[in-house]
Amino acid sequence: MAGNEISSEYVQETTEQHLITSFFGLLGTLLVIYLFVELIDDERFADVGLHLKNHIKGVLLGLTAGLFIIVVGYLTLHTLNQIEFAETIFMGDEFLMTVLLFIIVSLSEEIMFRGYVLRNLMGSMNKYVALFVSALFFALMHAANPNLSLIGNINLFLAGVLLGLPYIYTKNLMFPIAFHFSWNFFQSLFGFNVSGLDSYSLIEFNITQNTWINGGNFGFEGSVLAILFQIILIVALYVVFNNKKKEKLSIGI
Repeated sequence: MAGNEISSEYVQETTEQHLITSFFGLLGTLLVIYLFVELIDDERFADVGLHLKNHIKGVLLGLTAGLFIIVVGYLTLHTLNQIEFAETIFMGDEFLMTVLLFIIVSLSEEIMFRGYVLRNLMGSMNKYVALFVSALFFALMHAANPNLSLIGNINLFLAGVLLGLPYIYTKNLMFPIAFHFSWNFFQSLFGFNVSGLDSYSLIEFNITQNTWINGGNFGFEGSVLAILFQIILIVALYVVFNNKKKEKLSIGI
């Protein structure tokens, strides 16, 4: 919760509202994209990248990468005295609803921005230009989020690049979905706001002062640490994919 004092009742109500809204948003996204893909593009809906077979490795890598970045980020900020641990609060119903919420959010946004927008842009322009444009759209979609800063905007754009980079090589959504879920879920669990939005946290901490180092009320995505970690992962993925491409191998993500 990043130092925001709010009651358990408020947290529960907000999580339920987000969960319900996101669920119907997912249904709407699936319906619209299904109609566009099947009727207008004359292709199969599954071709947006919803193939799990041979991509389990991508799911595990995505989940692990998201957890690793948030844990290292939390420990770094704590070491630098940017945040101060307050308490842990476990609420089973909130925990489960938060899991469901971020699964739904990751599915909805990845199917929309990577599975449809990026995929279609790649059909009409260079894949790296398409990646840049889709990442820009992704950042703009979050422009109305509370407490958004310049660093937050940069991080959202980089997130669009990071989530889209594996897709331009594999045409598969398993890594983007898994990483997106892990990134959001563990941010929330470790007490950060997620893109400026508050949600249930297992760990609560106090921010010593709002700075560009800790991200302030926008959360970890408002910090320079997030920029650093995302750039490192983007470069690592680019190197891995290009090496595998040269070797004509698939790493299954």
